[in-house]
Amino acid sequence: MNIFSFDNTFEGLLTLVFESYRLKLFPDEILSGEGSQNVLFGSSITIGTNDQKAERVWNGIIAHSSEVNAHRIYRTFLSGQTDTPLLLVKFIRLIIDSNRNQETNFSEPVVVEVNKLHQKVCKEAHRVQMFVRFQKTIEDSYYASFAPMYDVLPLCIPHFKDRFADQLWIIYDLKRNYGFLYDLKNVTRVVFDELKVNPQNGQLHSSLLADDEKLFQQLWKQYYKSICILERKNPKVHRQLLPQRFWKYLPEKGVL
Repeated sequence: MNIFSFDNTFEGLLTLVFESYRLKLFPDEILSGEGSQNVLFGSSITIGTNDQKAERVWNGIIAHSSEVNAHRIYRTFLSGQTDTPLLLVKFIRLIIDSNRNQETNFSEPVVVEVNKLHQKVCKEAHRVQMFVRFQKTIEDSYYASFAPMYDVLPLCIPHFKDRFADQLWIIYDLKRNYGFLYDLKNVTRVVFDELKVNPQNGQLHSSLLADDEKLFQQLWKQYYKSICILERKNPKVHRQLLPQRFWKYLPEKGVL
């Protein structure tokens, strides 16, 4: 049984594919983590990330399929599920080893699985773009946090950079403990050792909020309540369009 381990980055996964072809040894199982890991029978082959090797695999995917498909693989990787790396290695092998484009060959189970997972990741990214609520801070910047099902924050940043180009903001993933800071020019990845945020609802500590922030949140709740037509309430459709796991991050869903 061939067991590989890598650093759980996308570049690391592409390097793993490169080394698999070089060694003529393909994984039956892939472990995510730094350094070699002991397993029940023997040890795993640890693959160190190499950007040049990763780039060669990336270009190979494009050459054998399309750039659209290469980005599909990246977005699918962001699902962060335990079995996703092995699924993608199988998919990449299918793409590279075939003499024709296999990215839409839905007779192949691996193609179907990758596309299903890709759709889920894209849907989650779209939901984040719709449901993020910024809080104004005492420093006249804006902060938002949430805990999405998948690691979609990198996919959402271009939207927020374009939509809020004239504002200082931080968007933070509470589940994965990292975020992005926009300073009106550049976007930088940030990690906070101590974050004065309620992990249950993403709300900043009151000492960090601007004086008028609570007022705006209250007005938003009142507006949300005033436009609600009780006779037309449909809880089932409401939960389909606005998943309940997002409610705790939305001020309008709070109790007045």
